[in-house]
Amino acid sequence: MKHAGRMLLWEIDETAGFDTAWTSVTDGQLWAEGRASGLLPTPHWVDYRLDTSDRYATRLMAVKARWEGGSASLELRREGGRWAVNGEDRPDLADALDCDLAACPLTNTMPILRHDLHRVPGERDFLMAFIEVPSLRVVPSRQRYTHQRPLDGGGAVVRYASGSFQSDLVIDADGFVVEYPQLGRRVEPGRFPDGIRAASPGSARPD
Repeated sequence: MKHAGRMLLWEIDETAGFDTAWTSVTDGQLWAEGRASGLLPTPHWVDYRLDTSDRYATRLMAVKARWEGGSASLELRREGGRWAVNGEDRPDLADALDCDLAACPLTNTMPILRHDLHRVPGERDFLMAFIEVPSLRVVPSRQRYTHQRPLDGGGAVVRYASGSFQSDLVIDADGFVVEYPQLGRRVEPGRFPDGIRAASPGSARPD
C-alpha cells in the first residue's frame, strides 16, 4: 500500500450509502484506495484502487463489487493512450484521460486538478471511462466541468454536466468534493448524517 495521506468520507444519497477513501496527491499524481457500500439500486459493496500517471490521468482502476446474488471485478488500464477493460482493447475510450466510478465523488477530482478548475475560471469538455455500479460495465461518457465562482478560504463551485444532468459541486482547496447536490456530501469530524450521533470513546452504546 502506498502512503495514504488523507482519508475522506462521503454520505451518498443516490445509493443510500457511504463512500470512503484513503488518498494521496504528490507531484501531479493521485493515488486512492477506497470502499463504497449502498442499498440502491441493490445492496452492494465496492472496493477500488486508483492509480494515475502524470497530470492525474488514469493509469489503473481496479474494482471489485459484490451484491445480493452476484459479484464482478474490473481491471481498467490506460497505457500509451490505449485503454483495456479486463485485458480487452477499448478503442471507444481512446480520447479519455480519466475514469469515473458511479456515485464516487473522488473520481471528480482528476479533471478538476488537471485544469485547476478549483482555482481559476475555465470550462472543459471530457470523455470519461464511466464505470457503472454494481455491474462494473464500462461505457464512454461525455462530461463538462465549468468553474462558477471561487469560495472564501480556497476552493470553488464547479458545475458538472452530463447529458441533461447538472450539479454545482462545492470543491475544497485541494480539489476534492465537499458537496455534490443530488448525489451526496462529505462527512467531517463533528458532523454526522441524520440519525447518527457521536459517542465518546469508551462510552456506553445508546439504548
